[in-house]
Amino acid sequence: MNPPGPATRARVLPVAGRGEEIPEEDVVRECLRRTPPHLPPWLGYDAVGSDLFEQITELPTYYLTRVERALLERHSPEIAELLAGGRIAELGSGSAKKMRLLLESCVRLRRTTYLPIDVDEGMLRSSAAELCSQLDDLEVTGLWGRYEAALDWLRDHTGEPLAVIFLGSSFGNATREERDGLLHEIARTLKPGESFLVSADLDKSPEVLESCYNDPVGYTAFADFRLNYLTRLNDLYGADFVLDDFVPDACYNTQTSTVEGRLRARADRTVSIPGLGVTLHLPRGHFLNVGYSVKFDEEGLAREVGAHGFHLRTRWLDPEARYGLFLFRRDESSPSR
Repeated sequence: MNPPGPATRARVLPVAGRGEEIPEEDVVRECLRRTPPHLPPWLGYDAVGSDLFEQITELPTYYLTRVERALLERHSPEIAELLAGGRIAELGSGSAKKMRLLLESCVRLRRTTYLPIDVDEGMLRSSAAELCSQLDDLEVTGLWGRYEAALDWLRDHTGEPLAVIFLGSSFGNATREERDGLLHEIARTLKPGESFLVSADLDKSPEVLESCYNDPVGYTAFADFRLNYLTRLNDLYGADFVLDDFVPDACYNTQTSTVEGRLRARADRTVSIPGLGVTLHLPRGHFLNVGYSVKFDEEGLAREVGAHGFHLRTRWLDPEARYGLFLFRRDESSPSR
């Protein structure tokens, strides 16, 4: 009997929570009413935003993707052994280019079901088809939706041991409150003994970080990616942002160990967002935050994740200790599922 072909091993499912999560409009509205106003990361990842982020990962000054890929190339066989599970869910999977390195090691050990989670349906479909055409012992079920809804779906659809993966240092792209909420949901999803693998960019000099998160001369990927948030607000909620009224940049806040992606107003601006019932006032020089990137120290990361019922099993750092992969294991004492 012939093995199932790639087309039968790849599918994408829309997921929705049970009404427990806050509606998207309410999340965006609440973020815009904060000081300074900011936008949730997932809002920027439509098809245009996903493509622009892929361009960012190829910038000569953006070290994160290259360093993370090198760690996965070197350590994927060991990581696959330690995960010891037949199902792997990845938050914010994107193109899954780096994840393929780990999946290659996993399928050498066991048949594997990959559950990529993303808000970009097109990206999910293309990456699922490509992976299944390349890896014979892999099945892919893409979960199209926000993290909370996908984790909700995983709690309803149990099976072989599960590992949750969060690459790209994306864990740092949220406030502490938002990270705690996500960790709570991950802890509810994983059973005792199951694994959570997260990558994190480690704290370093402001000069290095600001070079990494701003466009080098001759490139516009970061600027275009940040301005796309305004296009999304215009398209989704009828906002009247004029993109040329804002200057995109990033700076490092040493007090919070956070790189802040910003859109600074060139002059006093008042923007109407009728779909959200919000009027946004931005004086000249004030900014809309369109990206957080927290930089961690190892002990602080272990404490933060450990507070939700995990213990650090092991970690892998690059030779310069700039970046790491951290493998946590779910403790035996588990909250109610």
